Amino acid sequence: MRNSLPSLNALKAFESVARHLSMTLAGQELHVTPGAISLHIRELERQLGLPLFQRNGRKLALTASGQGYYYSIASAFSLIREATETLVQETQKNTITLACTTGFATHWLLPRLADFERACPDIDLRISATSRIQSFATDGIDLAVRHGNGFCEGCVSEKLIDDDYLAVCIPAVAQQLGEPPALAALGRVTLLHDMHREDWQRWLAEAGVGHIDSGKGPLYSDGSGAWLAMLAGMGVALMRRRFVQANLASGEVVAPFPDTLNTGHAYWLITPHEALLRSAVVKVRAWLMQQSTE
Repeated sequence: MRNSLPSLNALKAFESVARHLSMTLAGQELHVTPGAISLHIRELERQLGLPLFQRNGRKLALTASGQGYYYSIASAFSLIREATETLVQETQKNTITLACTTGFATHWLLPRLADFERACPDIDLRISATSRIQSFATDGIDLAVRHGNGFCEGCVSEKLIDDDYLAVCIPAVAQQLGEPPALAALGRVTLLHDMHREDWQRWLAEAGVGHIDSGKGPLYSDGSGAWLAMLAGMGVALMRRRFVQANLASGEVVAPFPDTLNTGHAYWLITPHEALLRSAVVKVRAWLMQQSTE
């Protein structure tokens, strides 16, 4: 016995009897007969090799050893109850934090939030938008949308949207490209760059344009800067096709050329395995995947 624990049922019976000092009340609390409670107590005393109660007729009193054991057992059961309540609250709470890039939040997620409010009115969705890869363990993140190949150890990865780039501009700038628009005319407008200049170089190469200096034009720290400059009529920007669908449909911006650039990457929805135990996380995940098909 020294290397094993008493049965949980015996410990529950002892804790209840010690609290009530009554086999009958303990039996009522645990939904068993007083006889079953008595058997648990006798077996526990046998395993421990010492009496836990003094019996004087129908009256019970804890022995000195029983009193000390009761305090320890009661404390242990209290810790178990607290741990259980904490776990249940964690799995049922409806505040979800989603990490993503600023560009994804601005162009893809925010326009859809009204639909999210209608679909999941009981969930408080908090968006942590940053270019830094945030930690699920230390940053309080429940879900993440990350750009890349989708690999994340210990997580479920699902492709959300592809990464096709389009050259877009406002209609007034498109007029400078001629009718129909000519790729060669891109040399007459400003190329707006998002963080680095390689995307324009690759796009022009795949479109078969070799005489335009892809390195010219202002460089912005993120896609939002290039996007805002493009909306102000300052030039042509490369934007992810899935980010600008609504803007193209409304006519706010146009894509003069059908050519697209696929980087080979995508935006992936990353969910830790343990987060899938929470119903709110499952709902948000399902909503995001449904939106990705529209």
